[in-house]
Amino acid sequence: MSTSSKLKVGEGLLTDEQMEQQVRQVLYENMIQGHNGGYTFHYTKPSPGTYPFQYFWDTCFHVFILTALGDHDMAKKHIRSLFLLQEPDGFVGHIIYWKRPFPARATDVFQLRPKSLLRLTQPHMTALVQPPLVAEAVQRIYRCSHDTAYVREVLPKLKAYYDWLHRNRDFEGEGLLSIISPYESGMDWKASFDPVLGFRKGRGDWRLFLKVMWLEMGNFRRGYNLERLYEQDNFIVKDVAFNTIYAQNLQALAELCEAVGDPEAGKYKKRSDQCCESILKYMYNEADAAFYDLAGQRMEQLRTATATIFFPVVLPNIPRRISEAVLQRHLLHKDGFSVPYPIPSLSVREPAFYPGESVYIWRGPTWVVFNWFMHRYLLHKGYPEEADKLLASVRKLISQSGFREYYDPFTGQGHGAQGFTWSGLVLDMIKGSRGYK
Repeated sequence: MSTSSKLKVGEGLLTDEQMEQQVRQVLYENMIQGHNGGYTFHYTKPSPGTYPFQYFWDTCFHVFILTALGDHDMAKKHIRSLFLLQEPDGFVGHIIYWKRPFPARATDVFQLRPKSLLRLTQPHMTALVQPPLVAEAVQRIYRCSHDTAYVREVLPKLKAYYDWLHRNRDFEGEGLLSIISPYESGMDWKASFDPVLGFRKGRGDWRLFLKVMWLEMGNFRRGYNLERLYEQDNFIVKDVAFNTIYAQNLQALAELCEAVGDPEAGKYKKRSDQCCESILKYMYNEADAAFYDLAGQRMEQLRTATATIFFPVVLPNIPRRISEAVLQRHLLHKDGFSVPYPIPSLSVREPAFYPGESVYIWRGPTWVVFNWFMHRYLLHKGYPEEADKLLASVRKLISQSGFREYYDPFTGQGHGAQGFTWSGLVLDMIKGSRGYK
């Protein structure tokens, strides 16, 4: 029996206490601890069967949930596990395979470096990255526990990781990071990537799958040599959400440095400022009042209205007049995002929009993570009513459909993986509405 089938759903709105109890149940039933290759790992699966490995930004989400539950020591264990396989140059892959040698899908083998095929029975990582949320996750642990010894322990690993991103993914020196695969965005089949992949059919289908697989195979054949991949420019994309998170986390890293007297705080603040400036310079489209992903070495705007078009408004360096213009058009007046259960992952006006269950995710349905990302910003920037609406929507989705991967934005029906931990971010939203830091 799946986790979600054990939970009482569809019987009215869950109280805060019931929600916390069920979030704890989902998280701990998905938790894994073990030993392999001389490592002791500890992480939480995003769902029982669909996503059984340790994933980078999923682990960060789990830290936010665990700290909302008050389980700070468990949150620390998750971060330690995430960095166990960190390479000497600072790299950490987006999936860590601790015991099962093969990926969930056979085609995911192309996300490994060729040399990893020689050690599949040992713990190993993919060659890809994911949105770099980990500094904020550690910042949250620190703000809750005030444990400076823990910050000193993990800070060298954090600095090495963000330095790797700076050296290897800021190809143009503009402060913006590029991704080399749709999977690195964390939003696998995001519709804004379609033109880069040469897919112009609207709703995702097998043709889109083949184009992504061809890209993955090409990256694998080239041994994930980043200089070669940039030169070829098959898929060099600067994703709005990825770079917004990067800028936020550089600020968080600077705060962690200051907390323990590390002299490099200024370096990370400077990088964050440069990233914010470039987001504004290259990604913002004044006519559309939207921030768009950028394609290729020429950094051409991908003018598709995904739910990330308003992400940069959370950055302190974005002028207030721009933040208000973006919010007014797309979130408050919901131009293309007006659905009973916000925030849809794609504007209903886009040709690729599909609200139901599909292999090609992030092309219409509502994910709790979007509401979570915007909730705290709205709460503290004078939009309490809109913040409450986002939280109310998530409460209703979970109460009626359980902890699912994503939801139909019109009916609220749950789709995708069951017992899905990300939806537990609702607890962090609830705590945030009470002033929890």
